[in-house]
Amino acid sequence: MEQVPVEQTIEAVRGFNRFYTRKIGVLQEGHLDSPFSLTEVRVLYELAHRERPAAAELAQDLGLDPGYLSRMLSSFERRGLIEKKPSAQDARRSLLSLTAEGRATFAPLDVKARENIERLLGELAPAARGRLIASMQSIERLLGAANDNGEPYVLRNHRPGDMGWVVHRHGVLYAQEYGWDERFEALVARIVADFIQHEDPERERCWIAEKDGEILGSVFLVKKSKTVAKLRLLLVEPSARGLGLGSRLVQECERFARQAGYKKIMLWTNNVLHAARRIYERAGYRLVREEPHDMFGEGLIGQTWELTL
Repeated sequence: MEQVPVEQTIEAVRGFNRFYTRKIGVLQEGHLDSPFSLTEVRVLYELAHRERPAAAELAQDLGLDPGYLSRMLSSFERRGLIEKKPSAQDARRSLLSLTAEGRATFAPLDVKARENIERLLGELAPAARGRLIASMQSIERLLGAANDNGEPYVLRNHRPGDMGWVVHRHGVLYAQEYGWDERFEALVARIVADFIQHEDPERERCWIAEKDGEILGSVFLVKKSKTVAKLRLLLVEPSARGLGLGSRLVQECERFARQAGYKKIMLWTNNVLHAARRIYERAGYRLVREEPHDMFGEGLIGQTWELTL
């Protein structure tokens, strides 16, 4: 491979940064037409997507000066956007979370950011969007973004071809590990077809876990009613088990459900799926109903679990 001079690489990166910051509008005084700076919106995003982080954790992960972040958080607190609670393990350490006002303030910013990107991508053909995603993932891998939080994978939204993978891997793995027949694969196919045909992006989502272009797992959150969401089709490849990926996917569903305004998440599983049940139990779900069935095998017991948000 041709060796690119360091100086040429520096100029290329700076040129791309100038192009991209202008393209997504971060040079404007108020990010997303809001009274907040880009950094403030990023901090609000992290607070909306994490489970009570500490200020020191945010400063380290975002590369922010602790004093600067402290002043920002104090401003948020005065405006009623965040609340601080002492850690049960260390009372000197405050844990942060958005208040109801904070969530209401952040929600339209998140929607606006998504709409801006949607407009940006609107004129691209599906193949071009695929190349764009692949290029961005290459940048992340080369600069080490996948390891910033210690996770050996990245989570992304679905793209063309992913639904076929979901159906195929569910059919193969559950036949190998539990002896379920092709009726289960048919059920999965119906679920993903319904998701694609009726997806509401503001209230429904699919997450694909990936490493170096290889899919490691997936999960869906779909709308059951205005206040109730359904977690569906959690799957982790055998090669990725033990990484905490299943728990991470379930956490993403809960985070998104809270942000979308749901009051409850429901899911249906089977009693033989012991690893998945442990994940749901640790996440706070409770078993509310059991019923025997033979939908894709003999002697199965279906279970309904719920999480109140």
